[in-house]
Amino acid sequence: MFEGISEAITAIDEFTGLSYVISDLNDSVWGTPLMVLLVGTGLFLTALFCFIQFRGFGHGVRVLKGDYDNEKDAGEITHFQALSAALSATIGTGNIVGVAAAILIGGPGAAFWMWVTALVGMATKFTSCTLAVHYRKIDETGEVHGGPMHFIEQGMGKRFKWLAILFAVFAVTASFGIGNMFQISNVVTSVRSLIPMSDLSAVGHTETFLKAIIGIVFAVAIGAVILGGIKSIGKFASKLVPLMCAFYVVVGVYILIKNAAGIPAAFSTIFYQAFHVPEAIGGGLLGTVIRAGVSRGLFSNEAGLGSAAMAHGAAKTKEPVREGLVAMLGPFIDTIIICSITALVIVVTGAHEVCSVKGELTGRAFELGVGHAVGAKLVAVGIVFFSFSTLISWSYYGDRAADYLFGKRAVVPYRLCYLVVIVIGSVTNLETIIKFCDAMNGLMAIPNLIAILFLSPVVLKLSKDYFSRMKQQKQA
Repeated sequence: MFEGISEAITAIDEFTGLSYVISDLNDSVWGTPLMVLLVGTGLFLTALFCFIQFRGFGHGVRVLKGDYDNEKDAGEITHFQALSAALSATIGTGNIVGVAAAILIGGPGAAFWMWVTALVGMATKFTSCTLAVHYRKIDETGEVHGGPMHFIEQGMGKRFKWLAILFAVFAVTASFGIGNMFQISNVVTSVRSLIPMSDLSAVGHTETFLKAIIGIVFAVAIGAVILGGIKSIGKFASKLVPLMCAFYVVVGVYILIKNAAGIPAAFSTIFYQAFHVPEAIGGGLLGTVIRAGVSRGLFSNEAGLGSAAMAHGAAKTKEPVREGLVAMLGPFIDTIIICSITALVIVVTGAHEVCSVKGELTGRAFELGVGHAVGAKLVAVGIVFFSFSTLISWSYYGDRAADYLFGKRAVVPYRLCYLVVIVIGSVTNLETIIKFCDAMNGLMAIPNLIAILFLSPVVLKLSKDYFSRMKQQKQA
């Protein structure tokens, strides 16, 4: 049966020739205009809010610690659980495979532009998540309905509901691709590297059948979490995310300590090549180095896409600005910390000079760094954990969008479809479908950015009022 599904999808793709059209669409969506819009919006908001990512960083950490938690506040999850849920969606294969792809395409200098993207993205995420709490709706059962589709409709007015609907449609579609099939595909690849299929095939089953078993196991495990909604997701993510981050960071830092003598040279290489195109790379500085760093940075932390606003909108708080400050810590953790460790390990070990396969580069770097083949196995384990967490949180983003489009009756059917797609994604080569959904992922940014630019004066007013009250409380 599973072989039949795989063959049918491949045949349809070959007959229609859609793969070429969709590939062009994806390249166009994730082209220079969108990246300029995303980074430009971040720079504008950074200036408008007087470098909120720096002056509000400490306060955001205190909010995250629970210093301002109040169980009586409206919402479904704590600040920490909201950030964990959002991070579980962004800390994924982009931190491992995405960084490797950026360095292979644009050289080590691409890492610098990932950092720039994260820093300005912090201001973007602060704005969208503040709006998500300010304009959220809480129904009679206490369930929260928040995110760009709600602050577009409520903040910009009913005449812009079409824009909110567009965002929700893009979000539902993207959830099945970049948040689902792409992730389970990486899981299967990683499990295959940990347990060779040839060994398992000896028991008498085909490789496709064994892939399906992986998909079914993951679907069951994920279903046990997501069917409980955001409260279940938040509790689970608040336990899983710190553990998986600690696991990856500890191994990465161990390698960097072992190669401490090479770290200054690695930074020097990154900063130099950020403004100089290596001889081995064509396309120019903007066409290759900057584009590789910015696109992979945006793919990693999702700043500007509006997805995280749906998780942060469910936080227990009466202060929208507080959740915005917590949300902006996401790109810092995701890109400045996690992605930087990946980039430095790759550069300091010189793995990018001996490996040219993006799916293998980080594993090769950890293998060289640890000094044993176990390094690559550790990266494979990391991908499994990161992909698992991303699958969980993207299901919530999709069900919030489905809820907005069709009402509560659509949520459970959506979740069940999401679980079925996990199994389908585990057994088929769905690169064309994934690229289509990736394009939808990028298109989510357009309605979101229009709204946050339009509503930025609202956030500015909320911010001035909040910090003024905090200053008065401190002086009292």
